[in-house]
Amino acid sequence: MTHSHGSGINRLSLNAIFILHLYLSYSGDIMKVRFLGHAAFEVTLDGKKVLVDPWIKGNPKSPVKLGEVSADIVIVTHEHGDHGFDDAVEMAKKGATFVSLFELANKAGEKGVKGAVGMNIGGPALIKGLKILFTQAFHSGTANPSGVVVIGKEGSFYHAGDTGLFGDMKLIGSLYHPKVAMVPIGSHFTMDPVQASYAVKFLNPEVAVPMHYGTFPVLTGKPERFKELVAKRAPETKVRILEPGESFEL
Repeated sequence: MTHSHGSGINRLSLNAIFILHLYLSYSGDIMKVRFLGHAAFEVTLDGKKVLVDPWIKGNPKSPVKLGEVSADIVIVTHEHGDHGFDDAVEMAKKGATFVSLFELANKAGEKGVKGAVGMNIGGPALIKGLKILFTQAFHSGTANPSGVVVIGKEGSFYHAGDTGLFGDMKLIGSLYHPKVAMVPIGSHFTMDPVQASYAVKFLNPEVAVPMHYGTFPVLTGKPERFKELVAKRAPETKVRILEPGESFEL
């Protein structure tokens, strides 16, 4: 009797462990980040798939074809061709919600996109359950360039777009506490590794991911140098250097 009773307790314990494992696996508390080359990212947050600057066609670093990716939301930080406006328009015509600054959203509407959300730098809009807001970016263009913060129950991430270094990145870090920050390091058109390491210090994310380097010869910034500098200036932040197609969860 005692042996049988003990076996029953053991079975209950194993069942409890199994149920706990299932809960942890499927409770939806994981953010997944996949790098699609250059400045393109696919982030799964609160069960929604968000693509930022989805330059797929013509991107020599893209690990996928345009028909192989889908999204609930596509965000474009600015109009330059290497940030995926045309590809985002195609995805929006297949059901994704197109989100950008106002003028670029109007341009998407002129190309046949229905329901494009045009915003400006400032407070958030609630789109498909996620809070999305745009930040300043120091760059060029006929329409304002921007960075973007996306906030969900599972955390937030900041995609800096194309930008130089600016001191108000400290406010982005203080206000939104991004778990992940995607920062350009290529130099010439954006920050270099030295400047980007200061950006990470200002933002204080859990994870920093370098982007916008190596796609073209002029983008000379090296991710290894960036990682080395972040270790000195922001040692609490982990740097993840991703090859196109690679992903991580947190």
